[in-house]
Amino acid sequence: MTKNWTPLAVTWLVLAIAGLVGTWTFNALAIVQMRDFIGDLVTSGPAVSSLTVDLLFVAVAGCILIIVEARRLGMKRAWLYIVLSGITAFAFTFPLFLAMRERAITARAISVEALSVDALSTGKAVDA
Repeated sequence: MTKNWTPLAVTWLVLAIAGLVGTWTFNALAIVQMRDFIGDLVTSGPAVSSLTVDLLFVAVAGCILIIVEARRLGMKRAWLYIVLSGITAFAFTFPLFLAMRERAITARAISVEALSVDALSTGKAVDA
């Protein structure tokens, strides 16, 4: 049962379960109270609490992803994306991180490709 369950995979699973329980607690409350779910989004009530919990867990998962991916790719100052999300919005900083992540992946692929081409031209083996 524990095959392939890394600490990061367990973290994602715990966040998923907590997010499900957190949001559906408020969803069930809205159903039991026979609330207007869409109307409550505009005013207040269980729908707003459900949405708040939902966004909170997405933000926590996104912050963990930023840290893990930045370390894996050797990106510097990834903590700035998290700090900036408190000043601006996570809806801004997370896609910004994804854009910078894509640039890092592309740069890595280009450098590996260049090393491979160089190795072919010189006849030396290269570990990528």
